Amino acid sequence: MAIDLRRRLGPPRAVPGPGRQPVVPPLVTPRLRLRPIRATDGDAVVALHGDPEVMRHLGTGRPVPPARVRDRDLPRLLAHHGPLPLGYWAAEDRATDAFVGWFELRPMVTESVAAVELGYRLRRAAWGRGLATEGARALVDAAFTGTDVDEVVATTLVVNTGSRRVMEKLGLTWRRTYLDDRTAPITGAELGEVEYALARVDWRPRRPEAFHRRQPRRWAPRRA
Repeated sequence: MAIDLRRRLGPPRAVPGPGRQPVVPPLVTPRLRLRPIRATDGDAVVALHGDPEVMRHLGTGRPVPPARVRDRDLPRLLAHHGPLPLGYWAAEDRATDAFVGWFELRPMVTESVAAVELGYRLRRAAWGRGLATEGARALVDAAFTGTDVDEVVATTLVVNTGSRRVMEKLGLTWRRTYLDDRTAPITGAELGEVEYALARVDWRPRRPEAFHRRQPRRWAPRRA
C-alpha cells in the first residue's frame, strides 16, 4: 500500500533491549498466525521487498536492494509504534509455518479523530487466496477491540485494484482520490492515490470461523 508519511506521528521508538520485550501471544485466523516481526525474519523480508512484482505499486516501483532492506526497512518493522496491536506483524501460514508477509497498524495524524493506517505486503505465492483480507480483518478487529481508535484508514494507488478490493471486502469505503507530488515514477501513479476508511461506528465484528486444515498448536512463550 502507498504510505502518506506527512500524516504520521513522530518517529517510532527503538525496541526495548533484550529481556525487556513483552511476550505477545499471536493473533490467529483460520489460515494465518500473526506475531510481531523479529530480527530473525530478516532474510524473509529481504526476499519479499526484493520481488519486482511485490514492489510494482510500492515505494519506487522497483525491488529494494538487500542492504537497504536491512539498514532501513527492517529497523522500521522492528521499531515500537505504540501499544498493541499497533506495529508490524509477521504472517505465517499455519499449515506450514512459512513466512507469508507482513501486516501493519500505524498511528496517523488527523485533524479530529484518532486513526491508524492499515497496510500489508505479501509474497507472490500468497496472492489470490484471500490471505490479505483474512489477516487484515484480524487487525481491524484488534484495532477496534484493543484500542480507542476512531477509524482505520488504508491508501494505495488508483491502479492497484487488488489492494482496493481487499479494502472493500474489509468494509472500508472510498473517501478521496488525491495526487501526491512525491509519488515515484510508477506506471499509473499519475492517476493518483485513493484513501479508504472504516469508522468505529460502522464496524461490525466478524463471526467466528472454522479453523482451516488443522487445529492450531497450543501456544506457549519461547524459552530463552
